[in-house]
Amino acid sequence: MATDAFFKILDSVDSTNNYAMAKVRAGMAKHGMAFAAIEQTDGKGQRGKSWQTQPGQNIAMSLILKTDKLRVDEQFYLSMLVALAANDFLNKYLSKETFIKWPNDLYWRDRKAGGVLIETVFKGTAWKWAVVGIGINVNQTRFHKSLPNPVSIKQVTHQTYDVMELAKQLYELVMKRMDLLAAKSTDKTIKEYNRHLYKLNQKVKLKKASAVFETTIKHVSLQGQLHTMDAMERQFDFGEVEWVL
Repeated sequence: MATDAFFKILDSVDSTNNYAMAKVRAGMAKHGMAFAAIEQTDGKGQRGKSWQTQPGQNIAMSLILKTDKLRVDEQFYLSMLVALAANDFLNKYLSKETFIKWPNDLYWRDRKAGGVLIETVFKGTAWKWAVVGIGINVNQTRFHKSLPNPVSIKQVTHQTYDVMELAKQLYELVMKRMDLLAAKSTDKTIKEYNRHLYKLNQKVKLKKASAVFETTIKHVSLQGQLHTMDAMERQFDFGEVEWVL
């Protein structure tokens, strides 16, 4: 697939996910369309949080992916493929110290370099489209004090990058992973995802409701559940627990 034919740069937009979703709703979507914004004024994060980014400094991109060959219960498979593609990208610049923090935050050491947000479109019970938003910190060096542990590629490498050129590289890596959608190599993918899992076999603090507890990260299941072990084996759905940093 020729990148330039499907990769569009937007000067300013509220949210690349909103822009991409509007294409889907209008019946104008094609598999592999991508929209990268120079300025994003109201970016989306997980669980209704905002994704703050300085204009022109970071990757803020959304891809439209056709998912009609996937079942509804295979949503985490797509999430894994996207997170692994983003991890592939970060590895090019940040060596081997990158991780996927369940479910799909992107980490360098103990600091957050980016994240993924996937929104879905159904027709009846059929899963038709996914809008995949990816944000990665590239050249930004100062972050809002409300962010606990951000990091950018520039802060690690001390180099300045062409953000849109990096966005195209990331796009190509995602689309390369999308070739695995039809093959459904789920066993191989979940093993690879767990190899890159943040804090694998290490103790962490999690919070459920008002209770904070210590537990050891064991693995993530193909259904996207986080499995841990302490006095007992536990499993958590996305949104059920929060990390305590």
